[in-house]
Amino acid sequence: MLKIGITGGIGSGKSTISKIFELLGVPVYYADERAKDILVRDPELVEQVKQHFGAEVYDANGGLNRKHLGNIVFNDKDKLAILNSLVHPATIRDSDQWALQQHTPYVLKEAALLFETESFHHLDKVIAVFAPQPLRIHRVMKRDNVTRNEVLARIYKQIDETIKMRLSDYIIHNDEQHMVIPQVLALHQELLALAATH
Repeated sequence: MLKIGITGGIGSGKSTISKIFELLGVPVYYADERAKDILVRDPELVEQVKQHFGAEVYDANGGLNRKHLGNIVFNDKDKLAILNSLVHPATIRDSDQWALQQHTPYVLKEAALLFETESFHHLDKVIAVFAPQPLRIHRVMKRDNVTRNEVLARIYKQIDETIKMRLSDYIIHNDEQHMVIPQVLALHQELLALAATH
């Protein structure tokens, strides 16, 4: 089974593209959603988070006090880096276990930070979803009800889009100029053929 990453800058539409692959029967691991889950479900990770940020980041029922943890890490780059260094390996472990339970020629791992976290090394190929920055800004402002500057701040935390495209094996253009479904269908056939040779 092949493990294929799918990534793209904020507002590129990688989740939308992933949903199309799901309609074709391809299992998708949504890394950001799963990371929130394993922050309370993975005992090893919970213990590490408590050691670095204090037991009070979890409530009496074992739930994560997201606001408290957010206040600690989002105003301190070093603390955010520590949190990421704990969460990313746990997410890789979780996605590997998840992949073993799938029975398809290939699976997708959807993650915004595939290259930033080096987790692309655990994948066979990477698909990048491309959309021009003005369109991405417009989409995120509308989706999250945030200002242009807030979107730009998030964009600047990710690696440059051109680098992301260069590092990827395949590119899907989600720019309202190209039809998306034919691109996904063609790539799906290519990945099935590739999986058959492995």
